[in-house]
Amino acid sequence: MAETSERASSANHSLTLERGLRVLRVLAEHPDGLSVSALANEMETHRAGIYRLLGPLMDQRLVVRDASGRHTLGVGLIELASRVRSRLQFAARPEMQRLADALAATTALTVRDAGEALVALVVEPRQTDMHITYRAGLRHPIDIAASGIAILAGSPPLPGEREEVVEARERGWARSQGELLKGTTGVGAPIRTGDAEAQAAISAVWLNARDLEAAGELTLAAAKRIAAALG
Repeated sequence: MAETSERASSANHSLTLERGLRVLRVLAEHPDGLSVSALANEMETHRAGIYRLLGPLMDQRLVVRDASGRHTLGVGLIELASRVRSRLQFAARPEMQRLADALAATTALTVRDAGEALVALVVEPRQTDMHITYRAGLRHPIDIAASGIAILAGSPPLPGEREEVVEARERGWARSQGELLKGTTGVGAPIRTGDAEAQAAISAVWLNARDLEAAGELTLAAAKRIAAALG
């Protein structure tokens, strides 16, 4: 009897967590915020249930309410994301340096930021006559360049996606030429942890000739080691 009660309690908690996560996803789609009534309509539930879900989220600053009663995502999410990104960078940096040195090419860690790709970390090769230099913080559309293509390739297929994404998903790594900078070639591989869609990729870019297949396989191997380090 007690075991049945525990299972029921666990199921209820799981359902509450799932609904709380849905609140966050719905608010992410409405950056201007939603009232309790609008949020209830979006989630097809009652206002009372929304109030119960919002309480813990607001306590943890994952959701905030403005003076007009509209709810938006809160700074608590930014704090959590920054800690995840820091851990990702810590795991990625040594692999990026090894890859940069092996290919004599500049490597980058790129993360998904809504519909954009954001360069979070750049590592340059230590011994080259010439290599590309660019800065962390660079943004570009998620569907261009080897890094963005790789992130999309590490996610479920979408209608109308580029053929390059389809090919990268089948191959395991992406390639591009001159999409961000004329004359450059790049390869990228998604960093996948668990069954979730990829949120990051490691890439390498260069100007002069390289063995593209070998570079792609080395990049894929580095991405897998980073994912393993993240657990």
